[in-house]
Amino acid sequence: MNATPTLQHRYETFIFDSARWSKFTPRDGDIFVCTSYKAGTTWTQMICALLIHQSPDLPTPLNAMSRWLDMRTNAIDDVVAAFDAQTHRRVIKTHTPLDGLPYYENVEYVFCGREPRDVFMSSINHFDNMNMEAFGALLEKQGQEFTPPPELPEDINDRFALWMTQGVFDWEEDGVPFWSHFRHAQTFWDFQALPNIHFLHYADLKTDLDGEMRRLAGTLNIDIPEATWPSLVKAATFDEMKSNADNTAPDADKGVWKTNKRFFNRGANEQWRGALSDESLALYDKVSRARYPADLLDWLETGSLKAGYPK
Repeated sequence: MNATPTLQHRYETFIFDSARWSKFTPRDGDIFVCTSYKAGTTWTQMICALLIHQSPDLPTPLNAMSRWLDMRTNAIDDVVAAFDAQTHRRVIKTHTPLDGLPYYENVEYVFCGREPRDVFMSSINHFDNMNMEAFGALLEKQGQEFTPPPELPEDINDRFALWMTQGVFDWEEDGVPFWSHFRHAQTFWDFQALPNIHFLHYADLKTDLDGEMRRLAGTLNIDIPEATWPSLVKAATFDEMKSNADNTAPDADKGVWKTNKRFFNRGANEQWRGALSDESLALYDKVSRARYPADLLDWLETGSLKAGYPK
């Protein structure tokens, strides 16, 4: 394995295209939020924005301040221009795995992990909440072709079987209809020794939001006055973000979600218990452990506070 990440793949889906990164010029101290889908992306963006601005009242809506650079529904020149106009420390959202991103030593990569079966459960609501007509209209307005994803089985266990056994890209073996949550995590896990690659976990944020926010602030070299912490932590809670969904959900002003509040559905862990069959759980164990490192799976399934790693 190389000492530093290298650009190996282009990730192009009906939603995003990693090739858009070629238009972006980084600045020292930029923060790239690099999570998989339904694994705490918007939560991590909000935490980073709160730490930077040190106020629960952000100067602009989160969905305008921390744009999803890969997302195809916004013209890349407009997205880059918006970032270039920012004078504060920038937070850039991406859903591209590390082997599809440019690697810069002068920026910080923040990856948030989540229990894979919870990601699957959350993705059902996410997929059903997508307004495909709005997605298509936005792309067609830019002269881009929109190819909607294939229809998925109604039965949750049939859908899970596809998610565990079929990939969208030639180099992936699971993740339909999006991409591999497991492999996405592994692309960062393999480079955890690098000083600018940092890890959060959804379960840890649920367990100790205050402590994890303080840890991340230290990691990013941001000093927060003690009296400011309670208001920042409150603003980063699930309920607060859901109540402000029109400002926090990605592209909330574009009509790409049937309802913005539903983007923040339940935010609960272990939703898969009692929902997935014994056969599905056996498939999960068999497939995941045959493909991915045991320590990565241990961390994804439990979080850093229980697994004791990574940093």
